[in-house]
Amino acid sequence: MRGVPTSALLLGLAGLIPFVWGALTQLMPSLASWGMSNLGARYVGVSLVIFYGTIILAFMSGVLWGFATKTSGLKATVCYALSVVPALWGFIMTGSGATTSGLNLIYGFLGLLALDFAFWSWRLAPSWWMRLRIVLTVVVVACLGVGVFL
Repeated sequence: MRGVPTSALLLGLAGLIPFVWGALTQLMPSLASWGMSNLGARYVGVSLVIFYGTIILAFMSGVLWGFATKTSGLKATVCYALSVVPALWGFIMTGSGATTSGLNLIYGFLGLLALDFAFWSWRLAPSWWMRLRIVLTVVVVACLGVGVFL
């Protein structure tokens, strides 16, 4: 992760905690039971990763919107329009059951990675952006995959 600012790396990794926790509670019934007793059903298993994943897609729309402010004219219009896609995707494509919602979130995060690449290649994102985003996306997709495929 050379070149990624320490604060961005640490906060990005911290943002993975709910995804990893959700996947672990999906895989480990005793951990899920503890989580249900102490945190509630919303904060364990596939419910958590779907809820949190939807929020993170909306958050990442805001990040892309911020990158769009670095340009102007038609390119800015295109960037602003693209920046809202992850939030809309999360809003529209979840809520139809755990498997379908989880699979749609996987597609959403892979699509977000493509948008990250586009903004990065247009030099609107920092030079280190893709090094961070690839790692975070791999972990997120793996955690969502636990809920969808296991």
